Amino acid sequence: MRRKKRNKKLTAKERLAALLIAGLCVPLFLAFFFAYGKRTGKPERDAPAAPAEESAAQPPASSPEPIAPSSERQPEVQLAPTADRVAEPPVPSVPEIALAPPPARRPAKPEPSPLRAGNIICVIDDAGNSLRELEPFLRFPGPLTIAVLPGLPRSAEAARLAREAGKEVFLHQPMQALGGADPCPGAIYAGMSADEVRAILEKNAAEIGPIAGINNHQGSLITQDEEIMRTVLEFCRDNGLCFLDSRTTADTVVPKISRELGFDIAERNVFLDNDRSKAAITGSLEQGLAIALEKPAAIMIGHAWSPELAGILSESYAGLNAQGYTFISVLGIMRMKITP
Repeated sequence: MRRKKRNKKLTAKERLAALLIAGLCVPLFLAFFFAYGKRTGKPERDAPAAPAEESAAQPPASSPEPIAPSSERQPEVQLAPTADRVAEPPVPSVPEIALAPPPARRPAKPEPSPLRAGNIICVIDDAGNSLRELEPFLRFPGPLTIAVLPGLPRSAEAARLAREAGKEVFLHQPMQALGGADPCPGAIYAGMSADEVRAILEKNAAEIGPIAGINNHQGSLITQDEEIMRTVLEFCRDNGLCFLDSRTTADTVVPKISRELGFDIAERNVFLDNDRSKAAITGSLEQGLAIALEKPAAIMIGHAWSPELAGILSESYAGLNAQGYTFISVLGIMRMKITP
């Protein structure tokens, strides 16, 4: 039996529902299509292709998108240079730019110079008896004044060796002492005339000379004689020589006569070896150092025959220099026009 075809006509309501369903499906399909295209990295069909230069400048897909700058953005962290990165010079920190170095602090009171502690003058009397006794003083590294007695077997040679060693040489002029002790050859005695005194001084100076000055050997009697000491000081003045008063008596008239003549003299402050022991000599040296701190110079007299003196002076030399003491000669202090 033949089956008859069945033609079914849609009603108006059914056609309207179909149109509504189709209208909804098309937008959904288009939305799905655009969303799927963005996720897969495919450009939209109607979007213009980016220029080659701009696409090359874009960061890789895996890098985060750059953040737009803002006024509240923190400064970037400086990266350490790598093999393919050119290091930029570091930016100076704010304190280095804004702050100036603090001014040097000036002490309230300047420190005294260590070279101003004091001047020391050491005079070694009685040279001329023994060259062996004199030798350690000739090796002394600093200035010394060697006072040489006249009329002895080694007088002229001792003076020559002292000058060759760079030491200052004085005539150690013998003068009569209280008590009548023998003052040594070439001495000045009480009752001598001015001419006799000058003749003795000329003879002794020629034997020892050239000399820088004269100091008295003994002379506790003669240095109280105004007439004789006037002649001695005039001789020194006329020949450009210093005179050092050894002050063998507290009653010396030498300072008085020097003021009358307007002729500056030097005066002994300390005898170093009245006691020959090492402890006593060291104590006398310390006494002289104390004087050097208060006066322009301390003049200390020792003797060539003193067995400990040369060693003590040599051992003390470097330390005294480090403390600021300066060894000078008698002529050196007189040329500075300073009366000790």
